[in-house]
Amino acid sequence: METDVVSKVSDGDERRADVIVEVAGRLFFAPGAPMSMDELARELGMSKKTIYRHFPDKRSLLAAVLDRRFSAVEETLAAAADSAEGQPFDVRVRRFLVAAGTELGRIGAAQLATGRGGDAMLRQYVEQRVDTVIYRRIDELFRHGHRQGLLQAPPELLGEITRGALERLFTSRLPHETDRTAAELLRATVDTVLYGAVRPTRAGGGAEPLGAVIPAARDDGEEVSP
Repeated sequence: METDVVSKVSDGDERRADVIVEVAGRLFFAPGAPMSMDELARELGMSKKTIYRHFPDKRSLLAAVLDRRFSAVEETLAAAADSAEGQPFDVRVRRFLVAAGTELGRIGAAQLATGRGGDAMLRQYVEQRVDTVIYRRIDELFRHGHRQGLLQAPPELLGEITRGALERLFTSRLPHETDRTAAELLRATVDTVLYGAVRPTRAGGGAEPLGAVIPAARDDGEEVSP
């Protein structure tokens, strides 16, 4: 017998499918062992036969779960980009990278890409979506800055550094070892990519004020030199 949560939406197959995807997403991303269809059926209070009427197999169901997660990621990143429109280039990059890293951590993309769910096709799907939704946009942002003369380093190098930092940060023990949150370390990583990590030393000793590689702002029509 089905539970109340399902019986309330039994008037529409589309709504029922939404409920299945919603609950499957919660179970799939929960800590511990990967979700089983038996566990999902128990949580929904319906038979596996009912689930399979909407999704022919577990892979198609998890693909729907991931589609929903990445659609939410795209909306969040679009909002971050819109909020930074008209801001200095470094502000736009920083906001996008922080939002991207936050979203990657929220959906557990690093763990998905390294095997959660035990399906090579799903791992490939996650990698492709992360590349399309996040990394290609980061690459284009760096290329734009390079065209504007705002970057000293090649945009391809910055893109590779950023990819490695984001992916590594969420799979390492560094947050635990440094007693910092992943979000705090992400902000430090972004600032290091943008501005560098070493302060030049004055001839008489001491550190010179840290200067950003990327200008903070410029007037409209002002020439920008590399």
